[in-house]
Amino acid sequence: MREGFFGLNVAVRGLYTAQRGLDVVNYNLNNVNTPGYSRQQAIQVASKPMPLYDGTGMLGTGSDVTGVQRVRDEYLDFKYWSENVSYGEWDTKRTQLADMEATFNEPSDSGFSTIMNDFYSSFQELAKDPSSEAVRALVREKGVTLAKYFNSTATHFEKLQGDLNYNVKTKVEEINSLGTQIQQLNRQIYSAELDGNTANDLRDQRTVLVDKLSKLINIQANEVVTGKLPSGKDDKHFVITISGKAFIDHFQLSKLDIQQRSTKVNNEDIDNLYDVKWADGNTLDVKGGELRGYLDIRDGNDGVNNGILYKGVPYYIRRMNEFVQTFAMSFNEGFYNVKRLAGGSIDSSVPVSKGEGHVDGYALNSTSADTAPADIRFFTMLGTNSQPVDSATFKGKAVTLSEIRDQYSKITAKNFAVGADIMSDVKLISVSDKGGEVGNINILNKLIENRHDPHMFVEGAPEDFMKSLVTTLGIDSQQAIRLSNNQQSIVKQIENRKLSDSGVSIDEEMANLVKFQHAYNASAKMITTMSEVYDTLINKMGVV
Repeated sequence: MREGFFGLNVAVRGLYTAQRGLDVVNYNLNNVNTPGYSRQQAIQVASKPMPLYDGTGMLGTGSDVTGVQRVRDEYLDFKYWSENVSYGEWDTKRTQLADMEATFNEPSDSGFSTIMNDFYSSFQELAKDPSSEAVRALVREKGVTLAKYFNSTATHFEKLQGDLNYNVKTKVEEINSLGTQIQQLNRQIYSAELDGNTANDLRDQRTVLVDKLSKLINIQANEVVTGKLPSGKDDKHFVITISGKAFIDHFQLSKLDIQQRSTKVNNEDIDNLYDVKWADGNTLDVKGGELRGYLDIRDGNDGVNNGILYKGVPYYIRRMNEFVQTFAMSFNEGFYNVKRLAGGSIDSSVPVSKGEGHVDGYALNSTSADTAPADIRFFTMLGTNSQPVDSATFKGKAVTLSEIRDQYSKITAKNFAVGADIMSDVKLISVSDKGGEVGNINILNKLIENRHDPHMFVEGAPEDFMKSLVTTLGIDSQQAIRLSNNQQSIVKQIENRKLSDSGVSIDEEMANLVKFQHAYNASAKMITTMSEVYDTLINKMGVV
């Protein structure tokens, strides 16, 4: 009799198993569009068989669902995190370098080449009529335009460095926020799994957060087995390290912090830049992610001073400073063959050749009785109240070359300006090499030749220097674009593999739906059949 009712019990087990399978399918379909959701599947096993009394074997007792597990390939997660670090870094650099390229605005009708061409074209016009104050005013305005180009570019770069500095602060806060959320999920997951269950949804939420974190900074994430739980399963602690130090150690979180610099690392830096450290004060080596990208563009000076072997904002400001210092000294004083050290300063050990510059010319209001040139500097710098200083600040007939160099080292792209003398009186634009000779343009010709002086810079003439600088930026930008695209392709490929493995397929779930529906109907039919058997056995046998 017990064996007869045993069949009904097996059918009920089948009913429950099919129903649990339908529940899992239903849950998967409801989360088909949930970001980071891993499809789940019921773990169905045959229940413990029962030995028969007559020793003829063991009879199966049906099926059981022992758990619901998420389908996840941990290798793909680790692979994604390692590749996402590089993608975050190069994608950030690509964006910021594109902004820097837009600042130089080359080639264009308003870029350096056009402005420099207009500047020297005005001198060509002045050569036709040196006595024209209108043309002299044009020369002055074109000089002002050239100076303002560098002022504007340098100011924009400083603003960009400030924005990058703010982004560094924001990213550190975001990293700490993600770390806090992961730490809290670690507690919830650990508590939920103490009895042997698997916290599938909480683990999915944690994985999504680690995905985001991996794009921000170089991390290593692992589950470390530290013992056994009361349920018999491994006691796993989730650990995330940054550059070898634990950022999250199970329930413990070591936050990052920012600290304002008391001194500048680069001379070209703005004030109060942030250094990223551990909250306990220890040094942090950021090796990748968006944070590394922002730091490289903000601090990169090609190995000068700060040791960062990348060309960022300070590098391009330093190079522009080098240009205006050398150009102004060559244009004003006639010096060339100037060798620069790695930091941008002039190498005083290298002899400097002296030609003829603006200081060697005579002004329009000079007379034949004048035996000395006007000694006027066309280019100087902005001083108090952002007003150009006069030539007295730069006069150096009786001073040493070293002192002249020191004076010109004070000029930067941001304070580069046409001298106060020229701004107040265009007659002081000095173009002749003798006093009282209005038609004498010997100095003017020297100034025009200055444009094509191949000895002014290591790269050649002034325009060669700027073309080299813009080309360098373009090469760095193209490299960032290429590496960003490569990393994006790798990350996308891993994402596709993750989706093919863990993603919910509606077609597959519908097939499972039909499968479990048929299994449920079959179990129900078996119960109906067994009910009819029992009815016949109990109520109809032996009845006349």
